[in-house]
Amino acid sequence: MSRRLRVAAACLLLSVALLTPSAGHAAESFDLSALLPSSGGSMSGRMIQLLGALTILSIAPGLLVMATSFTRFAIALSFLRAGLGLQSTPANLVMISLALFMTFYVMAPSAEKAWETGGRPLVEGKIGEAEAFTRISTPFREFMLANVREKDLKLFSELRKTDPSTMKDGPRLDILVPAFMTSELRRGFEIGFLIVVPFLAIDLIVAVITMSMGMMMLPPTTIALPAKVLFFILIDGWNLLVGSLIRSYG
Repeated sequence: MSRRLRVAAACLLLSVALLTPSAGHAAESFDLSALLPSSGGSMSGRMIQLLGALTILSIAPGLLVMATSFTRFAIALSFLRAGLGLQSTPANLVMISLALFMTFYVMAPSAEKAWETGGRPLVEGKIGEAEAFTRISTPFREFMLANVREKDLKLFSELRKTDPSTMKDGPRLDILVPAFMTSELRRGFEIGFLIVVPFLAIDLIVAVITMSMGMMMLPPTTIALPAKVLFFILIDGWNLLVGSLIRSYG
């Protein structure tokens, strides 16, 4: 099986595990065969099974975004476009695609580990669903724990009235995932602020120059836009930004 298929399979199995507060507990009562139409049973039963499978597949992309580096990348790229003053360039499709492939690059080690330790043995019938869910979720859990802020983790633990230190396997996914998302949002905005500041300085300089020259009828943005684009090109902005974002995960 190719590397891309291994990553996709591991991510799909992880999304099923994240559908419940505790992956291990849910796996004990979860049967994958329940999602597949059987030879017996009524048509309504098969329709319910199919609806359940489609529901899991429809929720999977959102769950994968929550447990990966996508949020930070998407926010930073959005701030970049806003700082440059470009409304639709690069296009949304380009920005989202770049964020996705950067996410694949960062998450590839975790996804491959999940496939090798849990996905492949499950497909080969060497382990059951419960053990597979535990093994598959472990690399992603470790990734989130390495990047979550203690303050955010403490917040959601207190709201749930639980103490993470008392859990031998670490915080549950229903606590870890929202805490990780909150941490990623904060870091994304921090990076976005650092991206916008140089462009804001250019806007202010251009505005002061045009006002001092009495160019009242000329909007400062008309001159500031090409100046900001030129500045971004001269510093090799794309290489600098993409490299910094990926290295932010150590």
